[in-house]
Amino acid sequence: MGRLLVIDAVGAVLLLTGWYFFFSAYNRRRGAEALRWVQSACAGKGRIVEFRWLNSSHLDARLQFPSRSFENARVHMRFQPRHVPVQWILSRLHKQKETLTFEADLGGSLNFQLDVVRHRWCAHSRGVISGRRDGRQWDIYEPGPIVLTTRTHWKEDPTPELNTLMTVRQQDVLQVHFRPESPQFSATIALDALDDPKTAAGFLTTLRDLAAGASAHRQ
Repeated sequence: MGRLLVIDAVGAVLLLTGWYFFFSAYNRRRGAEALRWVQSACAGKGRIVEFRWLNSSHLDARLQFPSRSFENARVHMRFQPRHVPVQWILSRLHKQKETLTFEADLGGSLNFQLDVVRHRWCAHSRGVISGRRDGRQWDIYEPGPIVLTTRTHWKEDPTPELNTLMTVRQQDVLQVHFRPESPQFSATIALDALDDPKTAAGFLTTLRDLAAGASAHRQ
C-alpha cells in the first residue's frame, strides 16, 4: 500500500510538472504573438523597446513613441493562469478575460480623475405571464452615459469626460482611467479583440482619441 502511494505521488508530481512547463510555454507563445499584435498596431508610430515576464501569466513591455503624445508608455498583458490547474479553473469559472492594459503619461498635469467602464445592459421584469410557467416579459433599455462626479459645479455643455464615455462605448475598450498621478492614462482591452487586424490597427487611434479628450484639463 505504501509503495502504491509513493508511485501515485511521484506520478502526480510528474504530471503537474509537465502541465506547468507545457502551459507556461503556451503562454509565452501567446505573449510573443501578442507583442507582434502590439507592434503591428503601432504601425511605425511607435516601437517596443523591451519586455519582460513577471511570471508565467503576466508580461510587461515598454513602448517608445516619436511624438510626445505618450510618455513612459508601457503595456501589461494578463493571460489565463493555465500553468496552475486550480487557478485556471477558478479563472474560467469567473469568466476572466485575457487583457492588455496600456499605460502612459500625457505630459503636463491633469486636474481630474476619471474612471470609465463599459456599460452593462439592464432590465426589469413585469412579472410572470399567465399561461407560461417560466416565461417572463422583459423590457430592455440601453441607458445613456451616467456620470458620478465629486465636482461642486458641473457644466452642461459637452465635456471631455462625456466624449471619452462615447468613444469607449463605440470601441472594444473595457476600462479607461485618467488620474493626476503617474500613470496618468490607462486603457484595457480584451486580448482576443486584437486578433482582428482592423481592431488592432484602430486600437492606437482609439488611445490617441481618448488621450486627446483629456487635453482640455492639462495644466
